[in-house]
Amino acid sequence: MDAVINGGNRLLESNDEPDAWDVASGLLAGAVHFWLFSRQPCSDPLCESCASVSTAEQRLARLMEEVKQHCEESEYFHTPLDRNAGTA
Repeated sequence: MDAVINGGNRLLESNDEPDAWDVASGLLAGAVHFWLFSRQPCSDPLCESCASVSTAEQRLARLMEEVKQHCEESEYFHTPLDRNAGTA
């Protein structure tokens, strides 16, 4: 994960007019493609190891579960500037 963050920071630093959202979206797209590539089921339709990723819908559900978990674990998930942040 640190390598991805450092790579994103290098991309921002090497650009005259960096757009953090564009860089982050590009990194995310690459990560999603690699994740999907790595979760392709094998050629055995009865393979137990591949059962949970044997359809596109199952892979998407697994991916979304992982993304949600990583978001919730991130120190950046909640910020003081969130609309629903408490002000007490």
